[in-house]
Amino acid sequence: MPALTSKLILHAYRRGLFPMGDPRTGAIDWHAPDPRAILPLDAFHVPRSLARVCRSQRFELASDRDFEAVIDACARPTSTWITSEIRDAYVALHRDGHAHTIEAYAGGELAGGLYGVCVGGAFMGESMFHRRTDAGKVCLVALVGLLRRQGFALLDTQFITPHLRMFGAIEIPRAEYLDRLAAALRLSPAWAPATLSG
Repeated sequence: MPALTSKLILHAYRRGLFPMGDPRTGAIDWHAPDPRAILPLDAFHVPRSLARVCRSQRFELASDRDFEAVIDACARPTSTWITSEIRDAYVALHRDGHAHTIEAYAGGELAGGLYGVCVGGAFMGESMFHRRTDAGKVCLVALVGLLRRQGFALLDTQFITPHLRMFGAIEIPRAEYLDRLAAALRLSPAWAPATLSG
């Protein structure tokens, strides 16, 4: 199997694939779920109680301040698909300017965050975490706002969860996903988080 490089991962994303590590063996598996979960940017729903939290400015929001701390927090507990090889590959993607975070801080401490990869006008959401109630959700709200402002077309969540469904996530057939991905890849929006807001 070839080394898990930034180039290989980006190549896979463009074809609708993504890697996950096997915590038992350390092997890398490639996934292309059918159906595929996405979070439509034009139908994103923020529950009222969360909207109040966002307006309260309880959390300070930042992007790419500490990518490694975010991915390490997402990798806990240790039996996770974010193996050491996955971690190193995504840190390299970040250093190459492709992987990004949204981070929430409270009292100067990292309270929650998420990370993913930009490929054209698609953001491939990978993982999120929270240490304080609502911190990860506030990061998701901020991410969607950023993607909308910058003209992204696709927010890929890979799999559906009840947590994501409450925000409007849906599952679509792989063929439709690939069509949406192809359209998003024709775009080249900037990652410009200067005005993050929850």
